[in-house]
Amino acid sequence: MNKNIYIIRHCEAEGQSEDALLTVKGLEQAEKLSNFFYNKEVDHIISSPFLRAIQTIQPLANRLNLEVQIDSRLSERLLSSMPLSDWLDKLRATFDNLDLKYSGGESSKEAMDRIVNVVMDSLESEHENTVVVTHGNIMSLLLHHFDKNFGFKQWKELTNPDVYLLNSFDEKINYTRLWDE
Repeated sequence: MNKNIYIIRHCEAEGQSEDALLTVKGLEQAEKLSNFFYNKEVDHIISSPFLRAIQTIQPLANRLNLEVQIDSRLSERLLSSMPLSDWLDKLRATFDNLDLKYSGGESSKEAMDRIVNVVMDSLESEHENTVVVTHGNIMSLLLHHFDKNFGFKQWKELTNPDVYLLNSFDEKINYTRLWDE
């Protein structure tokens, strides 16, 4: 069976905390995102519990009269529980070594496994067209799972929001970037 899973990175937010709200621009982007999906079939929506992810998809959920299923496996990856002044260099290193783990944090492999499991669960569900709303780092790790060339450089090029389509056909998964704004 042919299944589509739309992977969305949240819209522009005021910060990185779990309860960070979308900016005014982010709220406008959420409306644009809803319009973007206007002619697409969507029968299931899953979101990170982070407020910025829920706010990103709520206009579409309202339009389609669908409930947003919250899944903590879509939470952004915690690089470290300690402040890292050189966090960008440390993040880059985790794309080269997926098992690298900093104090109190999660390895790329651990975070990747979480989001891959959400996708696999979606592929095994009765839903044909699922929207998954998440965050940049974990989204890039998902895409890396399907394409080893998707790495730190591609993560840096993601936009807020961003949309990729994972398409499953004959047990092969391909992805395409759909958002171009």
